Amino acid sequence: MTFRERASVALGSPKTLATDDGARRLAGKRDVAVAEYPAMDAMRDRAREIRMHTLARLDEYLGPLADRVEERGGTVFFAADADEANDYIRRLAADRGVETIVKSKSMVTEEIEMNYSLEVDGLRVVETDLGEFIIQLAHDKPSHIIAPVLHKTRFEIGELFANEIDATYTDDPFELNAIARRYLREIFLSADMGISGVNFAAADTGTMVTVTNEGNARLCTTAPRIHVAVMGMERVVPTLDDMQVMLEVLARSATGQRLSVYTNFVTGARRSGDADGPEEFHLVILDNGRSRVLGSGSAEILGCIRCGACLNICPVYRHAGGHAYGGVYSGPIGAVLAPVLQEDDGFSDLPYASSLCGACRDVCPIRLDIPSMLLGLRQEFTRAGETEYGWLGPGLSAYARVATTPFLWRAFLAAGGVFGRTVGRDGYITKLPFHAGNWTTTRDLPAPAARSFHSWWKEHRGT
Repeated sequence: MTFRERASVALGSPKTLATDDGARRLAGKRDVAVAEYPAMDAMRDRAREIRMHTLARLDEYLGPLADRVEERGGTVFFAADADEANDYIRRLAADRGVETIVKSKSMVTEEIEMNYSLEVDGLRVVETDLGEFIIQLAHDKPSHIIAPVLHKTRFEIGELFANEIDATYTDDPFELNAIARRYLREIFLSADMGISGVNFAAADTGTMVTVTNEGNARLCTTAPRIHVAVMGMERVVPTLDDMQVMLEVLARSATGQRLSVYTNFVTGARRSGDADGPEEFHLVILDNGRSRVLGSGSAEILGCIRCGACLNICPVYRHAGGHAYGGVYSGPIGAVLAPVLQEDDGFSDLPYASSLCGACRDVCPIRLDIPSMLLGLRQEFTRAGETEYGWLGPGLSAYARVATTPFLWRAFLAAGGVFGRTVGRDGYITKLPFHAGNWTTTRDLPAPAARSFHSWWKEHRGT
């Protein structure tokens, strides 16, 4: 299915209404947090500088990062693609006799479908982030980068817990949290391996940081005897000081907090004298198409820090929902990242899933120019004949011809006025023909004015 087909199914459904409400709440919290932090603009400028500098010199920072990790007793594996990353962890689990794995929230492991790969080998893999835990129980997919179950209501979750883990039905959020906590606690304590993502990794110290609002990530990285961190290769930053800048803008942009509740710094496995921690630490650094993106016109998108602010503000995401995008990454970031990162998976229509309003660029903590990248991809896919919107080119060319020829433009406006009076009802048009009909499928179009402002001004000018 195309984005348009998936979105048509989703529009107006309870899931997208819940998504719209949740996204608006997160966007509002972000606005409050930014307003109370006068240094936010300066921090955004500095954060962008760090991300763009690092992307331009990844080779200079990934090597030192690997060296620091290994100096502290860790093991580093560079994975070219999803198969290499999954195979490394499968072999590691087999060699160490692992049976149960606990995972904290990680978009990159979603990207490479790690759970499926491990479960094929008979391993038990348990998601421990509350949202991801719900998604796993429901055999669903995340609909948001930081809030995986934004599309579900508490009533649905109550029924899910009652059906899947034999809990007494409740729709009280506090009780639902308590049910999940009790269920997961014993699994944490018995798991052989913990897998986490990496928000940022400091090249100068080999330190990984995970940012969450639950304690599950800390348990995943310390309770099991083996900790595996899976990191997209672009998530490195030069120093711990640079990491501090990223943390200043991340939480405010994501959830409207000054700092997330749990910001965990991990530097290797347990050392002599440590009271707890894993016996082994493994860092898997994943390419999976990122090198190719670095050499493209969309390289800037790798600067994304996965805060989700662009999703929360996007009118298309709010109305279509995350599942309409068809992949792991949704919203404006997904409309750029999915086509370039997973170029063979049929995402060439996603760059059109945007009104180009520019709101995503305005809220992005890294000031990524997402609208320009979307336009670049539209041009690229149109030239390659990889889009169903090929009619847009001739249509816009005809519009340009009319709009730049005065007598044609006046005739067009006059015809529009006649059309509006003929077809419109109470100032609105409820049904348009051909491709324009997509606009009126779920909304009405204001009818063109019976008389253009240009004509009115010509008559009344000077009065």
